[in-house]
Amino acid sequence: MKQAIVARTDIGMGRGKLAAQVAHASLSAFEKSDSQLQTQWKQNGQKKVVLKGESERQLHELAEIAEHGGIPHAIVRDAGHTQLEPGTVTALAVGPAADDRVDSVTGELSLF
Repeated sequence: MKQAIVARTDIGMGRGKLAAQVAHASLSAFEKSDSQLQTQWKQNGQKKVVLKGESERQLHELAEIAEHGGIPHAIVRDAGHTQLEPGTVTALAVGPAADDRVDSVTGELSLF
């Protein structure tokens, strides 16, 4: 099992902002998953990968694929308190789910 977090590379987030957005996405998708998935993922080390996303459009397209596949996912929009405009889409988390299910959505992306 794993979770993939896709963070946008086209909006110039600083490292701290990037880390915060990845954390928000991870937790949000985890909270949307059912308790059985949550337990399995926690018992198996909570594996995560962070991947490069090129645009807001790409994140929405990937979220739609996850939705159709019944895979837990969450899109994060920034509150706009620091570097970004309010509502800026920053990251997408896919999973936790079986590795092959997550890879069916994000397998073509590069590691961050």
